[in-house]
Amino acid sequence: MSIDLNMLRSIVTVVSLVLFVALMVWTWSRHRKSGFDEAAQLPFMDDESDGAHHLK
Repeated sequence: MSIDLNMLRSIVTVVSLVLFVALMVWTWSRHRKSGFDEAAQLPFMDDESDGAHHLK
C-alpha cells in the first residue's frame, strides 16, 4: 500500500485531533484541579522567603 500526500495529511489531521481532545480531557479532569489551582496562585505568593529584598 502506497501512502500518497492526501493520505499523509489525513493521518496527521486525525492524530492532531486525537491529541487535542486528549489534552482537553487532561486539562479539564477533576483530579488535576488542585494542582492547577495551586499553580494559579503562584504569582500572588509572597517571595520574601528566598531572601529577596523589596524596595519600598
